[in-house]
Amino acid sequence: MFKKLLASVGVGAAKVDTQLEKEHFIPGEDVHGKVVIKGGDVDQTIDSIHIFLMTEAVREVDDRKVKEKVALQKYPITKQETIKEGETKEIPFSIKIPYHAPASLGRLPIWFETGLDIPRALDPEDRDPIKVAPHPYIESVLDALSHLGFQLRKVEMESSKRFGYVQEFEFTPGGEYRSYLDELEVIFFLQKNHVDVMIEVDRRARGLGGLFAEALEMDESRAKVTFSSQELNGPLDAVTRKLQHMIDQYKQ
Repeated sequence: MFKKLLASVGVGAAKVDTQLEKEHFIPGEDVHGKVVIKGGDVDQTIDSIHIFLMTEAVREVDDRKVKEKVALQKYPITKQETIKEGETKEIPFSIKIPYHAPASLGRLPIWFETGLDIPRALDPEDRDPIKVAPHPYIESVLDALSHLGFQLRKVEMESSKRFGYVQEFEFTPGGEYRSYLDELEVIFFLQKNHVDVMIEVDRRARGLGGLFAEALEMDESRAKVTFSSQELNGPLDAVTRKLQHMIDQYKQ
């Protein structure tokens, strides 16, 4: 009875360790691994085992920015299990990195968090950091923007009322755009066969009309462009020209 009491607060209780075949992924890729459960000093019933894909996002609270933990995806691994005293169980799994997963750029942490749901006890957890590279479709668009003279300044995961959580890419304009634009903000919505690119253009104020627009926060313009997998797997010049045509509309 005393051992059960200790196990309920985590002393001598079951432990969980998720082991991944690798730690580097791209959105849409399968993840293979196993959950290893080691029994403690008493038999315990596990109602469920689940894995969360986690990251951090910035949210505005009372006019200040705070970081919060965000669950991007929940993966149920198995339902009820019984782990006996001192027993070791291995549960293999295969899950997928969602297409909306952010890239590990800047200092953005991304990790898998595994939890055991044990009734009337402190649920054991395990945290496994991973790296997610930008999908090749997104890499193509980033390369095209670089060819147009835009320099990546900041990448941040933010809370959005409309989209939930999004990864925002901020660029400073260079070349011919330096005289017209203050900044370019880009959000990607990746799908299996295409990517939607949402662009927000902040135009540099020029003259009284421009200053008036900035004062009223009317100087930002938004646009959307879609690239198919065929376009993104083709010549980079074509992707660059399509982006240039859209951005050039805001030079006036």
